[in-house]
Amino acid sequence: MASRVELFAAIRHDARVEGLSISELAERYRVHRRTVRQALASAVPPVRKRPVRSAPRLDRFKAAIDAMLREDLNAPRKQRHTARRVLARLVDEHGADQLSYSTVRDYVARRRSEVLVEAGRMLGEGYVPQTHEPAAEGEVDFADLWIVLRGVKTKVSLFTLRLSYSGKAVHRGFTSQGQEAFLEGHGYAFDLLGGLPERIRYDNLKSAVRRVLFGRDRFESDRWVAFRSHYGFDAFYCLPGLEGAHEKGGVEGEVGRFRRTHCVPMPVVESIEELNLRFTAADAKDDHRRIEARATTVGHDFALEKTLLRPLPADPFPTWLTLTPRVDRYARITVRQCRYSVPARLIGRRVRVQLGASQLIVFDGRAEVARHECSVSKGGQVLVLDHYLEILHRKPGALPGATALAQARTSGAFSPAHEGFWAAARMALGDTAGTRALIEVLLLHRHIPDLDVTAGITAALSVGSVNPDVVAVEARKAAAQRGDTTPGDTTPGGAVAPWQQERVVSLTQRRRLELPTDQRPLPSMQAYDQLLGQLGTASS
Repeated sequence: MASRVELFAAIRHDARVEGLSISELAERYRVHRRTVRQALASAVPPVRKRPVRSAPRLDRFKAAIDAMLREDLNAPRKQRHTARRVLARLVDEHGADQLSYSTVRDYVARRRSEVLVEAGRMLGEGYVPQTHEPAAEGEVDFADLWIVLRGVKTKVSLFTLRLSYSGKAVHRGFTSQGQEAFLEGHGYAFDLLGGLPERIRYDNLKSAVRRVLFGRDRFESDRWVAFRSHYGFDAFYCLPGLEGAHEKGGVEGEVGRFRRTHCVPMPVVESIEELNLRFTAADAKDDHRRIEARATTVGHDFALEKTLLRPLPADPFPTWLTLTPRVDRYARITVRQCRYSVPARLIGRRVRVQLGASQLIVFDGRAEVARHECSVSKGGQVLVLDHYLEILHRKPGALPGATALAQARTSGAFSPAHEGFWAAARMALGDTAGTRALIEVLLLHRHIPDLDVTAGITAALSVGSVNPDVVAVEARKAAAQRGDTTPGDTTPGGAVAPWQQERVVSLTQRRRLELPTDQRPLPSMQAYDQLLGQLGTASS
């Protein structure tokens, strides 16, 4: 279908070339003669006038609606009249039962801006375009992000650092917005960028600001001040609330863009480390994009900006937090309202904890005794079955209902092979002795790789044995076959002993292979018989 401009052009052409009359042109193009006259008068069609439709039913309620909109001038932003609320009040207070929602909605949409102008208010906040120098400034923000972590919908925190000039951004996922995550996110971003800008803009995050004063003055936390001093950059804090949101609009928009582009649908991961590997790949992919109408890509602009960034200090800043909790009677420590297990021998003692953004490390003196991934839920428990084996050996009846066992099953540390051995041991030895046999097998994991212990369990069960010693021997055989041999496992020539090449335990066959053939003659009883004869003669 031809546009109205093309129609006008065709009419003017035929009138100029063929000399057709207005009536003939109207008949040829099947339009009104008024349209032909408009085309001959101007090549540009006139603008269509929108009809102004009256709403007689609304006329007597317009004053009431205007009064409601004027009330909104001094009302809180989230407690102002919507069109639906205006209609409800008109029905309740003025008996406007005949009004439709669309009629009220259209009038409110038009009059709201007019009421603002009549009151001398600005229709919208004004902004001034900004030009950023390379390596001069960056922006940081924390945002909420939903993921599916190990099959459970979980809320985590998305850390974003964006360079204002190039738009290069670094994203990192954390289990919380604690200070250790805040500092670790900076350190990771600085290392990835190869430097840092002169100044970084922030919200008034508790990780950095202890107290907001008037204007731009802030009381900063000592650890944050030490971090900034170590890396050598300045912090700019935006105004609190919505008034300061536009002061770091670059990173605000970046967070939204990144979530929509790379986190829809929700990422399905098994760990925070896997999530961050995806973020790293996404950041590298975003180097090829262009921001709005820029002629160059983010990666091109960052290549220039990178050469002007401030250099990194020689030594990294320790971003972890050091704590000294006491171990309770359940062999647990409490850190940030979450409980983590430690070896049972430490019950009642204080331990030193290095709390990082994603994991915590527990030390007894200088020796590391436990390492856990930080819990993603407040009040959660992260328990390791190995930490309770000494207690369970004395109290085997506590194993079936142990929380640590349930978590080990969920994580796969307590495998079907362990389940099979436990069932066979209880059937052969009884519940108590069978559970103790299982615990002795679990203790093997402290000295033998998990793969070899599982192989030892499978080999022992194949010959109907539930002896932990048999499992230990078979586990060492599996390690030897993988090349992980220990002294005493080889023959004098250096080859693996024949008994170690067997997959199934056979004690009789092992003795024949291990012991050399005895070539000595059978013992004689002749001398003993002579002695007995001499004793009999002397007694008579």
